[in-house]
Amino acid sequence: MATTRDPEATKGRIFDAAVAEFARYGVAGARIDRIAAEAKANKQLIYAYFGNKAELFTRVLEKAMLDLAIAVPVDADDIEGWIDRVMDHHVAHPEVLRLLFWEGLEYGTTELPDEAERRAHYRDKIAAIRDGQERGVVSDAIPARDLLFLLIALANWTAVVPQMSRIVVGADPDDRERLRASVREAARRLVARP
Repeated sequence: MATTRDPEATKGRIFDAAVAEFARYGVAGARIDRIAAEAKANKQLIYAYFGNKAELFTRVLEKAMLDLAIAVPVDADDIEGWIDRVMDHHVAHPEVLRLLFWEGLEYGTTELPDEAERRAHYRDKIAAIRDGQERGVVSDAIPARDLLFLLIALANWTAVVPQMSRIVVGADPDDRERLRASVREAARRLVARP
């Protein structure tokens, strides 16, 4: 009995295996052999579908960022709620920040392969903050692009360095909830009009 090939299912398995591999090992440490084994796919298919390892990493991170943008759009009218939703997304999808962190370690200040697309992605977020500033619901004391960067840092840092959170803030559920409330308050103060 012949097996029916399903290229889309194979691509999906490869992609899922690549997300896990890159989140764990970064670009330099990831191995196409392990991705192929986990995906139960031929290694040559990975190259055929996604290109080399760096191109596959770029595609993986691009999709993770797009999924985040769709799931948690910037809401200038509810910055505290947006911060909560970003933090919740990273709890549910810890691989996203791991991928971003690896990207930073791998590329540093070197231009990213998809930098133009990423800039366009963030332009929409900056525009949402700027719109809030123009409507008077967000302070204009900090330029929109800088404000977005600071808000993202507030929302992401606890997930990026959980060991620091545990050491400095504490590890109990009450500690984590207090920190979350503090992050929301800090965000509220950053965007508050004088």
